[in-house]
Amino acid sequence: MHDAPTRAAEPSLAAGSEGKEPLSAGLKQRHLTMLGLGGVIGAGLFVGSGAGIAVAGPGIVLSYLIAGALAMLVMRMLGEMSAAMPASGAFSVHAERALGRWAGFSVGWLYWFLLVVVLAVEATGAAQIANGWAPAVPQWGWVLLFMIVFTVANLAAVKNFGEFEFWFATLKVTAIVLFLALSLLAVFGVLPDTEPVGLTNLTGQGGFLPHGWGGVISGVLAVVFAFGGLEVVTIAAAESDDPARAVGRAVRSAVWRILFFYVGSMLVIVTLLPWSSMEPGKSPYVAVLDSIGVPGAGQIMNIVVFVALLSALNANLYGSSRMVFSLAERGEAPRALLKVSGWGSPRSREADSGGGVPRRAVLASVAFGFVSVLLNLKWPDSVFLYMLNAVGAVLLFVWGLIAVSQLRLRPRIERESPGKLTLRMWAFPYLTWAALLAMGGVLVLMLTDEVARPQLLWSAGATGLVLLVAGARELRDRRARR
Repeated sequence: MHDAPTRAAEPSLAAGSEGKEPLSAGLKQRHLTMLGLGGVIGAGLFVGSGAGIAVAGPGIVLSYLIAGALAMLVMRMLGEMSAAMPASGAFSVHAERALGRWAGFSVGWLYWFLLVVVLAVEATGAAQIANGWAPAVPQWGWVLLFMIVFTVANLAAVKNFGEFEFWFATLKVTAIVLFLALSLLAVFGVLPDTEPVGLTNLTGQGGFLPHGWGGVISGVLAVVFAFGGLEVVTIAAAESDDPARAVGRAVRSAVWRILFFYVGSMLVIVTLLPWSSMEPGKSPYVAVLDSIGVPGAGQIMNIVVFVALLSALNANLYGSSRMVFSLAERGEAPRALLKVSGWGSPRSREADSGGGVPRRAVLASVAFGFVSVLLNLKWPDSVFLYMLNAVGAVLLFVWGLIAVSQLRLRPRIERESPGKLTLRMWAFPYLTWAALLAMGGVLVLMLTDEVARPQLLWSAGATGLVLLVAGARELRDRRARR
């Protein structure tokens, strides 16, 4: 177990970064690489992108470029800190080292809450698809099955999580590559019964920006949250043989390829089909596959979305358990959650394939996940909707603290351990500040948008509540030290 950060104004970075985690080093580079590539590719891209096209038209390509660039900058900052100071709590640990216990406590619990609430959406969505295939099994039965399967997998060994995510991500990446290949053949009229489409759909019906730059900005708001999930790769890196090297390679390989998948997909979609034909809630990928004559396009995409939802469920369960475990390590969550399977065995961590799993942290996370699922099934438009709104903008708050932490820690790493800066943020500190300004712009946009405003206000309330608890803990600790 690594040492807790020193409580001085600027704790030594070396103190918390050299100790070994009591977690299994069961994740391999291929696991992390595919987690970085596939972890962010989910239903938000395959289905939710239709809403972005509806508001931005072909300009959605620019919306994805802007949102993707912001996500890339955040991942570069996070990758820099995680390569220099790998830890199971990732950005929560970095925030504590940079800003104090209140920051680590706040961002850790907010992110945990985000994951276990969104987990319910993913489990319910996957169950709805499965219920369509096998209606004899009720929706709640499918939810129960999925939750049990992934709980058992996460309790057994971290390599199980890695293998699930490796194959899930492989299927998602393969699906997008095949989609891009077929779409490009259709664009150039190579496929049977197709003709070159030219630029008609890009320049007609109002032009490339039918709603102007306002539509592009609205598109950013519609798609930026689809990039959430990249952060898990820096949490997972702590359970690899060489965390610093692993996270660096995963971040480098992921960001550019993900941007290519997202922007490339949007470009071929709006080139092949009129943007006005897109409907929010319906997959533009299905519409493209139908248009080029792929049989059973709807069912094919249902399978891909189903896998994407299960992948996100698995990743969120893993990420939430490691985050709450890290909080417990630093005294910010109940110490009982520190129980780790197989630790202390004469065998090494690498040999102990079933050891090093924080089982109580997994069970605590899945227990709250079960509660969220029940609320989603019983009160989707009331109780659960409030919970979902409460995490709607939390990702931006987390990204903001990542950027502020990197601004504070970079000079200290250069001063104390410059050799650990194996992955550097581009154009520091200018791009870090640019990312912060962009996040502020998205928050302002949410405040002015009637649909997004409730999410921002509820998320601000949830964040304020966590900050109040963090402040009360700080006051209590100060009084105890007097």
